[in-house]
Formats: sequence, C-alpha cells, structure tokens
Amino acid sequence: MTQRPTRLAPGSILDTLPMGRDALSVRRRVEAMERVMEGLFVIPGTNRKVGLDVILDIIPFAGSTIAAAVGGWMAWEARNLGMSKVQMARMFGNVGVDWALGMIPFVGAIPDFFFRSNTRNLRIIKRHLDKHHPSTATLDL
Repeated sequence: MTQRPTRLAPGSILDTLPMGRDALSVRRRVEAMERVMEGLFVIPGTNRKVGLDVILDIIPFAGSTIAAAVGGWMAWEARNLGMSKVQMARMFGNVGVDWALGMIPFVGAIPDFFFRSNTRNLRIIKRHLDKHHPSTATLDL
C-alpha cells in the first residue's frame, strides 16, 4: 500500500513561508517568527504589541526556555547567512538576557514586555542582509 502525499491547505502558514536557504527566504521566515513572538496583537487602549514571548512567560521556567529556543532558531538562521561572530554573540546575548529575565516566575513577563530580544535580533539580521544581500531589502512602512 502506498501513501498519498499530504497536501497543505491553501493559505496555510507553511504554504506561504518560503523554505529555501537563500537570503530572501531566511529574511521572510525570521520576520514572520519575530511577528509571532513579539507582535501578535495590540493591547487595547495602548499602542504596545504583545506576542507569544510574553504569553509564554505565564508558564514558569518552561515558557522562557521555549521562547529562548525560538530565539536560538532565529540566530541559527542568521548564522547560515554568514554573519560575523560578533553579531552572533550579540544575538545570543539578547536571547540569554531575555531568557534570564523570563525565568523570574510570573514577574518575568514584565521585563519581557520591554526587552524584546527577537526584535533586536531581527534588526541585526536586517542590517546584515541590507549590507550583504541588498536585493532582499524591503520598505518598512
């Protein structure tokens, strides 16, 4: 008996994200993950976005570790672009600070709300891509 290949639903997240190793695909994946981790929705009455990073801090210890793993994945994607060791150290430092702040049970969500390591790391990645892969540059409106 042969298995039929599974088909993705049109418009699903896996259908829209590029899976290549080229710079543009990496940029789109990292931007999408940063949006999920830092900006899923806006808190009513404020202009502050909240994402999965802050929500995961509700789960003591494990939530911060899961968020750090996602941040580590973003840094791994950046490493595959050939970023320097200094840039990589800054990115892993941002993830480490975010993880350490998030390890404070329940209260860890407050500093995590202000220290957005994924946004900082995305900024480092974008600077690298704009300099070394200018064809991937996009306009931020």
